[in-house]
Amino acid sequence: MRILSIDYGKKRTGIAVTDPLQIVANGLITVATPELFAFVEQYIQKEQVERIIIGKPTQPNGQPSENLARVENFFNRWRKAHPEVPIEYYDERFTSVLAHRAMIEGGVKKKTRRENKGLVDEISATIILQDYLESRR
Repeated sequence: MRILSIDYGKKRTGIAVTDPLQIVANGLITVATPELFAFVEQYIQKEQVERIIIGKPTQPNGQPSENLARVENFFNRWRKAHPEVPIEYYDERFTSVLAHRAMIEGGVKKKTRRENKGLVDEISATIILQDYLESRR
């Protein structure tokens, strides 16, 4: 079964998944946030998902970020609607910075980085998921 991760944003949300053996995290897609719930519901109908990991947005000092209330709304809505697929928080501090750095080091052109803002969200979701996997080993 796969593990799915979410980097929840106000406008766009990055999604990543593991392979069925839960060894590697891969970026899946970036979706418009209003479409997220329906997208994840459709995805779990097609693929076996063991759990969902959602980035918990906090500031570097550990205080909640302004996006936390939106993330909590999604989290609670999911738990109520789909208790068969558990959802849990994972610290997402610095994932956007790491995603930007990975894009630069990976040779992604400045124009592409500027035009494809969703790519950083997808990479952030991948970093969250990879960190989660490594923390379990």
